[in-house]
Amino acid sequence: MSTQDELFSAVDALLEHVATDDLPAPEERRRLREAAGLSQAQVAGVLGARREAVGSWESGKSEPRAPKRAAYARLLEGLATRFPPAASGEPAAPQARPAPVSAASPEPVPAPDSRPRPRPAPAPAAVPPSRPKAAGGSTAKPAAVAGSRFESGPLAVVDAGEDGQVSAYCVGGLVLDVPAKTIPALVDWTLAEARLGQARLHRHGRDADPVLVLTGAALERYGLPAALSQEEQRAGRLAPGHKVVRQIERAGLQLTRRGFGPWARVFRDPEGSVRRCVQLCVLPWNALDAREWDSKDDPRLPAMHPADLARYLGLYAERVMTPRGTTATTGLELMVALHPPTRAHKDEAGGEFKQAFNDDAITALYEVVDCEVPDEHPNLKGRFARHHIRTPAEMLMEEPYDWCRALSDEECANRFLIAVDVNMSFAAAANGLTVGLNGPTHLTGDPTFDAALPGSWLVDLSHVDLSRVHVGDRTVDGTRLPSPFTPKGERPEGPAWYATPTVAYAVELGFEVAPLEAYVRTRTGRYLDAWYKRLRDAYVATMADMGVTTGLAGQEFLDAMARSNEADPTMGLLATAIKATAKGGIGKLRQRSRGQVPYYEPYPALRRETWRPDIRAAVLANQRVGLHRKLMKTAAAAGVYPVAIGTDAIVYPSPGPSPLDVLPHTPEGKPVPGTFRLGVSPGMVKHQGTRSVLWAEQLFEERGGVCNIANLIKTGHDAGAEE
Repeated sequence: MSTQDELFSAVDALLEHVATDDLPAPEERRRLREAAGLSQAQVAGVLGARREAVGSWESGKSEPRAPKRAAYARLLEGLATRFPPAASGEPAAPQARPAPVSAASPEPVPAPDSRPRPRPAPAPAAVPPSRPKAAGGSTAKPAAVAGSRFESGPLAVVDAGEDGQVSAYCVGGLVLDVPAKTIPALVDWTLAEARLGQARLHRHGRDADPVLVLTGAALERYGLPAALSQEEQRAGRLAPGHKVVRQIERAGLQLTRRGFGPWARVFRDPEGSVRRCVQLCVLPWNALDAREWDSKDDPRLPAMHPADLARYLGLYAERVMTPRGTTATTGLELMVALHPPTRAHKDEAGGEFKQAFNDDAITALYEVVDCEVPDEHPNLKGRFARHHIRTPAEMLMEEPYDWCRALSDEECANRFLIAVDVNMSFAAAANGLTVGLNGPTHLTGDPTFDAALPGSWLVDLSHVDLSRVHVGDRTVDGTRLPSPFTPKGERPEGPAWYATPTVAYAVELGFEVAPLEAYVRTRTGRYLDAWYKRLRDAYVATMADMGVTTGLAGQEFLDAMARSNEADPTMGLLATAIKATAKGGIGKLRQRSRGQVPYYEPYPALRRETWRPDIRAAVLANQRVGLHRKLMKTAAAAGVYPVAIGTDAIVYPSPGPSPLDVLPHTPEGKPVPGTFRLGVSPGMVKHQGTRSVLWAEQLFEERGGVCNIANLIKTGHDAGAEE
């Protein structure tokens, strides 16, 4: 005869069996927990489960097993009684406030989500309550769509727990259990089961490869060193004989020529037209450089929870693209992703599909021009004597401003120096710019300047006198402004190479130009427009998440920018990464040798079709002359002149500590057209910082007048502290 304990055990087993079919749908499980204001960690602590397991139950990736299943069903049943679903057409019940977590409770871990669905309680990182609209009125597309090929999102952060369990933290709070015990098995699991990746940005492009970010714990789990040796750091990769490299080779997988470094690509041969490639981002090996992806003064990524890191990089992938390496590399890859060089074209005669080139893309590696290349380029071998410094007549020197002058006695009567910074100035300069898409055509015999032909022109602009220039009905003192034709702001001394935007600006100012020689491109297009719009929308959406929107102006904008410093710090990192992507992508067009090969020997960047120093020069020239154009109009409108410019930061003497005290406005309080305008959009300006005139005078005295104060006036340096 059965004992009472045996009978109770049998009843419990029967209840657990009944509970097997009594669990609500995964999305309802999540809704109930959020309605009660509970975190996944709190639920896991009560059930004796891992937080990652609760996340998997709520996403439908796995189901709880006995005895936890019955307890979980009981919890959900109780929550369903207290928080029934809203009737159709009626507003949902307000979400309860999160319950306080005691010291004995497990620490809540964030459940980030970039999809348009209800957010979990912000613990510890707050998620924006709504998706801001991108410029143009359309909302940004979610990074992952349920049921799609890339349902798990573009990337995952792989981490190992103390119990040895490896988890992949994806976007939206999804956590996958990783069964792989080696790197080759991890790659195969990603390709076969993880459903990671990102859809192409252009119909003729290709889908992005999945990215796995490996934490320090994951490195230890998979037999990888916590740091590269000095020799491996110089090589940028693991030694070829390392056991993990041998594992990859034995498994029939391949590495790219870069080997297994901070950003490693591991792949199998394609299956038809389907790529089978996974990119590994090794976090402890400085794959995410603090100067681009983090705060270099206070790095946060090394201690960031994997779920937070997945949220950060997932948002970057959603708004920009899946990271491909450094922000500069990603910025360049974004250009190609938006303008793929080739497409499939159906041959009308045979009916077969063949490769064809796209007219709006850069499709080949073209011949380069000596005046446009940097000093170490192979073309210059034997051209100049050792240690020769090329002159403007030998080299295209289109660079941003680095200019500073002494303050006049009148300017010293002001108490403050105000620095304003142009938002994403290089990206803004790329917008609407016509660039060359083919190789150079050499023009000789005093060619006629044509502003429609992008390229490089040898022309003498030393006759251009800007000491007195008329802007409308007013005269501007050009001696207090830098020359628009040289980065140092000095007047040209003779013939020099200039990009098309610089020569066109001289014509705009009313001066005659007579080129001696030119290298121009005859197939042209606005190649960077889509790139600019993608980055603009990403930056504007991110700043909106921080409370700074495009509708703000004047003091409202300044107040919102001041509050943004206290907003979600992850969004601050995202905004920094987007700006670095824009700046680095332009710089990558003329990537210099990093010492990989001896001087004058070909280096890897020269093999890229997108190694186009002429396009970089055109963007920088357009940025510099565009800045000068606004300097002129500001001087004409208010009689104020800058005292220093560092790239895109402009310093003005001011009677007050705010930019509103110096930037000109109409009687109605609006910015004067054509001058600097406060705002969040690229091309507008924000307050970079304020210092006292006394501070600048002391600095000039200490450094003998050799310094650019525009690079030293930063946000947070309050002028009041200087008094």
